[in-house]
Amino acid sequence: MAKYSFGVDVGGTTIKMGLFDTEGNVLDKWEIKTRTENGGVNVLPDVAAAVEGKLAEKSIDKADVVGVGIGVPGPVDAKGIVHKCVNLGWGVLNINEELGKLLDLPVKGGNDANVAALGEMWKGGGQGFESVVVVTLGTGVGGGIIMDGEMLTGAKGAAGEIGHIHVDDNETDVCGCGNTGCLEQYASATGVVRLANRVLDKNTRPTCLKKGAVSAKTVWDAVKAGDEVAKEIAEQFGEYLGKGLAAVACVVNPEAFVIGGGVSKAGEVLLDYIRKNYTPNVFHASRDVKFTLATLGNDAGIYGAAKLVLD
Repeated sequence: MAKYSFGVDVGGTTIKMGLFDTEGNVLDKWEIKTRTENGGVNVLPDVAAAVEGKLAEKSIDKADVVGVGIGVPGPVDAKGIVHKCVNLGWGVLNINEELGKLLDLPVKGGNDANVAALGEMWKGGGQGFESVVVVTLGTGVGGGIIMDGEMLTGAKGAAGEIGHIHVDDNETDVCGCGNTGCLEQYASATGVVRLANRVLDKNTRPTCLKKGAVSAKTVWDAVKAGDEVAKEIAEQFGEYLGKGLAAVACVVNPEAFVIGGGVSKAGEVLLDYIRKNYTPNVFHASRDVKFTLATLGNDAGIYGAAKLVLD
């Protein structure tokens, strides 16, 4: 019976890799550089070489390996077909087949956010739940949806693009996606700064936020310190994200929302502002959803990738 699986999380600059046993314990983890030149032609061969190298180093026979799971930064459908991966320079390709040929092992691929969500459900903040939505609040707002233990990918692998839910008709700034009024423009780290600057431009009250450069961290630190202006910014953030997640819950009815990414380091106070705006705006059947913080950090992707091939 096979004893091991590999989890691979491909990023634009580094590829994180992990060797796991079938119980989900990480036995080794390492990184290699992502070589994106020439249309990313080296990415999969580099992954294959790294897996082969680890097998040799640990004296593991391929017969003892369940397979290799891999998350990539682009839409991936249920068949493992990547529908363009701009950060890697890829067009359309079947990652399951391509990497499988290089390794002579079963391979299962997925979108990196969905794969990270699977990791959080399996061994992180979503443990104990089968249906979760993982929301990543970083430079942008990402999402991964797990329903009944399975990733929800959508027709072209674009399910879970929570950051691009339209939440404001009056916005004039353009989102990175080309639209205006996207959730990402208010709930990401840069979004919090946008909200803060708009409040500060009109504010005449004393606030510690006028003493230096504003960041998502300084805003949430000020909230914890009782700064009234910071609390106003947090209320706006919570209103946008709480209402946005209420809309998501009406569609997928999760047991839990797991909040991760750099902004989530603010901790429980951030969840409080989301909850107070979520609860009065959601359909009653989704009102008792749990809000938790992600716990795996940058390792969520390799855990989720390893889980992909164990199912």
